[in-house]
Amino acid sequence: MKIKVIESGSKGNCTIILLDFIKLIIDIGISYKKLTKALEELSITSDEITGLLITHNHKDHINGLSTLLKKSNIKLFIPKKMYNSLKTEVPELTEDRCIFIDDEDKILDVEVNLIHTSHDAPYSVGYKLKYKAKELVYITDTGYLNRKVLNNIINKDIYIIESNHDEKMLMDGPYPRFLKERVISDYGHLSNETTAKYLKKIIGDNTKYIVLAHLSETNNTPDLALSTIKDYISDKEIIVASQSKGTSLIEV
Repeated sequence: MKIKVIESGSKGNCTIILLDFIKLIIDIGISYKKLTKALEELSITSDEITGLLITHNHKDHINGLSTLLKKSNIKLFIPKKMYNSLKTEVPELTEDRCIFIDDEDKILDVEVNLIHTSHDAPYSVGYKLKYKAKELVYITDTGYLNRKVLNNIINKDIYIIESNHDEKMLMDGPYPRFLKERVISDYGHLSNETTAKYLKKIIGDNTKYIVLAHLSETNNTPDLALSTIKDYISDKEIIVASQSKGTSLIEV
């Protein structure tokens, strides 16, 4: 299992997951041009992509979807309940470009579990992917994680998880009050401190990497996110994915 976060943040999100002959993308919040460049750097063409997973319909997660639909034959693997909200934003999307997946499903040899998230979108999910003996958890854009979710994501090989904001920076920062309240609400985003506490509960001996994702450029810094997580977790490889350069290729 190889993973590369191309970009992560409020301006655009996109991650590539390579599982031998199966190649998946999570979110297409970047331009199609940026995506193809990232694929070229990995010696991959868009024709080799097995499918695209989407977390929800906000622009920073689907900004490049319209062009991708026009310039490639890539299929979307999404829950059916997400379709209408995506089509509202991207009218070019049609059902024949989608393969609808259930809470527990498979994409070829990959086991896929939807992680239901709490965000101010009509329908939003994260993903747990298992290929052979390796498991990836991908969670961004959620105000909290309930006990059922936490119990289902214990001791996985790699976590890509939101560490959106530092609470003090947010509350002392320039956002208007209504936006601050939105970010810290149950339908907003995870703070560094909350993410650290969740990770402390779920990581285990199998965990090789933690990737901190979707950092706010206004209400957080990579150093602050990293130091907060390290206050709780000191024995794991922790990587911060940025808006400007994402991550290098990670293998588990």
